[in-house]
Amino acid sequence: MQNEEIRKNLLEKANSLPLTPGVYLMKDAEGKIIYVGKSRKLKNRVSQYFQNSIKQIKTARMVSHVADFDYFLCNTEIEALALENTLIKQHTPKYNIRLKDAKSYPYIKVTAGPYPRLEFTRARLADKGRYFGPYSGASVAGTVLRTLQKTLSLPTCNRQFPKDIGKERPCLYYQLGQCCGVCTGNVSEGEYAELIRSAVEILRGETASARARMRAAMESAAEEERYEKAAVYRDRLFALEKLSQKQKVLASPDTNEDVFGLYRDDYGAAMSVFYIREGALIDKFEVTFGGDAILDEESLLSFVYDHYRRRDDIPPRVLLSFEVEEDDLNVLCDSLSDLAGKRVQLYTPQRGDRRTRTVLAVENARERVQAERRENEKSDDTLVRLAALLSLEVLPQRIESYDISNLGSEHKTCGMVVYENGKFKKSDYRVFKIKSVEGTDDYASMREALLRRFSHLNDEDGKFGKEPDLILLDGGSTHVATVRVLMEELGLQIPVFGMVKDAFHKTRALCNETQEISIAKDRAIFTMIYGIQEEVHRFSIKRMSQAKSGTLKNSSLEKIPGVGKAKAKILLAKLGGLAAVKNADEATLSAVPGIGPVLAASIYQYFRKTEEERT
Repeated sequence: MQNEEIRKNLLEKANSLPLTPGVYLMKDAEGKIIYVGKSRKLKNRVSQYFQNSIKQIKTARMVSHVADFDYFLCNTEIEALALENTLIKQHTPKYNIRLKDAKSYPYIKVTAGPYPRLEFTRARLADKGRYFGPYSGASVAGTVLRTLQKTLSLPTCNRQFPKDIGKERPCLYYQLGQCCGVCTGNVSEGEYAELIRSAVEILRGETASARARMRAAMESAAEEERYEKAAVYRDRLFALEKLSQKQKVLASPDTNEDVFGLYRDDYGAAMSVFYIREGALIDKFEVTFGGDAILDEESLLSFVYDHYRRRDDIPPRVLLSFEVEEDDLNVLCDSLSDLAGKRVQLYTPQRGDRRTRTVLAVENARERVQAERRENEKSDDTLVRLAALLSLEVLPQRIESYDISNLGSEHKTCGMVVYENGKFKKSDYRVFKIKSVEGTDDYASMREALLRRFSHLNDEDGKFGKEPDLILLDGGSTHVATVRVLMEELGLQIPVFGMVKDAFHKTRALCNETQEISIAKDRAIFTMIYGIQEEVHRFSIKRMSQAKSGTLKNSSLEKIPGVGKAKAKILLAKLGGLAAVKNADEATLSAVPGIGPVLAASIYQYFRKTEEERT
């Protein structure tokens, strides 16, 4: 904790700062960055922290842990905003609010080329594709993608156009009228481009434009007596109108805006963002903040800026439920306008329909906070009863579960999943490839995996460095006894129990070395344990299957003279899988680093030989 002498020295250092834009980094006694902020006038802002006049409890708590600070001078406020955002991502300070890493959010990608495809992706690459999103969840993005593909009869197969046009008979989707049939050769590049243009308009929320163009095409085809084509346009127009009717209307048809609604109380907060296009709510994003997060004006503005750095679709108007100083608001307006390539307005409405929409967003945020608390209270109650049932000394807030999966004596893996504070924490999941065990000895494999896991207890990465409150093994008493011996050898006192399955491979009970403990009478405990056992089994099987698949793909390529393990991995990574390598032409193969024209020709010819010729 900070004493008066340290505070005095920090204030003196802050008073020596210039009155220019900049970014400051607050550090604790260990030198760890705990907060990053920005200011138009660095001296004024930083000195405020050490003047004993802080009113917000969370800010005062942060300042009490500050032992030093560093800073960067910037030429403009916009530059400071961008640098602040970058440093928050780099250091993930405890007291800053932030979005999850962009990799965890789903996008819909429209690929480049003469016949673009719509794809679901979580990786936003620096390629020529267009990305829409991020969406609030995989289910939302998947629903939008499938709806567009079905509505516009876009192909969903793996064929590559125009290369595969006319090479194979049309698939079942074409026969059912759910694909336009590019493979038949009857769809021109221009006609297909119109479908993709409609898809892009819908992804932007411009369904009225897409419907108008579809109606014009239908009427034109009818006038030219191309009635079959007119019927196709009619069906697509009908599907687009149904799609529009499903969206919740919040404003007039000419309204394109995003609405940020912030709810906060003494124990936490949440932000709800509405995406309104042509008056309809097409998606929403919600995020909760922990009790330590500082929600002052500069943090909220940084959050809004960060939100749009990962989005291509920035509307001309953004509504905020919270008040912001005019100078800071103008900086954010300029920053977002630069990102969007057009003028973006931000303001906090005080009355009228726009005020109503911000209030609705705040209500959504409030409900998100309350729902999460109800779920946490329910989970805590279940954990209390589980602790009593197993006679645990502490509440099992962090549970680690392990399962061995193998395919014969090969591809032996141990999956580890983490259940923390009533939720699966997928960022802490791990998989161990069993290296020292011969054959299919599950007990020795479990011992090796946990020995490797607990060798990292002193790590400072915040993941492996945490000691679990409870270990659950997908196995019986012998598994438990094996791990208990290991715990004693390591000097650890972590409770270990097995999750026992019945004859139908369903969760039946928990066990120690000598007895089973029934969980059937407590529905909440049974549901929790069943969920953990299913998750660790799913994760372990998935990772074992991936290891097997990777080995098979590599071994297939390694049969080609001149292609070793390293080049096989490069080919698979660069081209996106074995099927892509098989279908690639010589020029594409030759462009892969380390391949070259001679080896590319060998690979190309290899996959065009018959099976007899290869062997």
